[in-house]
Amino acid sequence: QVQLVESGGGLVQPGGSLRLSCAASGNIFSINATGWYRQAPGKQRELVAAITSGGSTNYAASVKGRFTISRDNAKNTVYLQLNSLKPEDTAVYYCYAGVVITLALGPRYYWGQGTQVTVSS
Repeated sequence: QVQLVESGGGLVQPGGSLRLSCAASGNIFSINATGWYRQAPGKQRELVAAITSGGSTNYAASVKGRFTISRDNAKNTVYLQLNSLKPEDTAVYYCYAGVVITLALGPRYYWGQGTQVTVSS
């Protein structure tokens, strides 16, 4: 079984920074694409940032230039650096990962439990 555990959320003032981490554990051969979604109250879940196994990244327009996604393949961990935070960034942030357990099968996607980010003065 595979588990994704997020950490790093919290309360921060506008203009502040946070670093989210998402560590995958379990029966993992490799991780393909991985990234972060977020969901604010009353809104649909939206993609924030994604990174491929080769390191290519993709960002939502609303966070480009402020957020940075990275990954440490040796630790099966993906990070999201959040800078210049705004109140509209307030949401529950969920990580996901396309996990390959065996090369005979394709990747299966797993989700973390979510971590709350609140931007408020």
